[in-house]
Amino acid sequence: MSENEIRTYTLEKHLTKDIHDNHVNGSLVPVWRNWDKTIKITPEMVYVTSINPGEVKGPHLHIIRHSYYVCIKGKVVFIIKENSGKYLEIESSEENHVMIEVPKNRSSAHINLSNEPSIILALVNPSWKP
Repeated sequence: MSENEIRTYTLEKHLTKDIHDNHVNGSLVPVWRNWDKTIKITPEMVYVTSINPGEVKGPHLHIIRHSYYVCIKGKVVFIIKENSGKYLEIESSEENHVMIEVPKNRSSAHINLSNEPSIILALVNPSWKP
């Protein structure tokens, strides 16, 4: 697999349980672990970004930044331009944790499909410096 490919990763979800009576009290979704080698470009920065209902962020082009995105609250669609000129539309949501890999030199945008602000977790390399 090339570092220039757009990829998606369906993240696993584990229910968590109360230590006293074993009822389900939430869940845990591993996004990245250094030992499982799922993603090939090691993140140098992790951040959270939000997008208001119906809003669009982008499109923008990161010349040197390789990015991974997953929606952790709400629902968003990522629109990514392939080298062929074709556009991919990939959904990620709090119910369907899909992590999207956007290689450097790819134009992308994301749109909030929710009626509330959506929250996106981003893992990037290199780190952003203001």
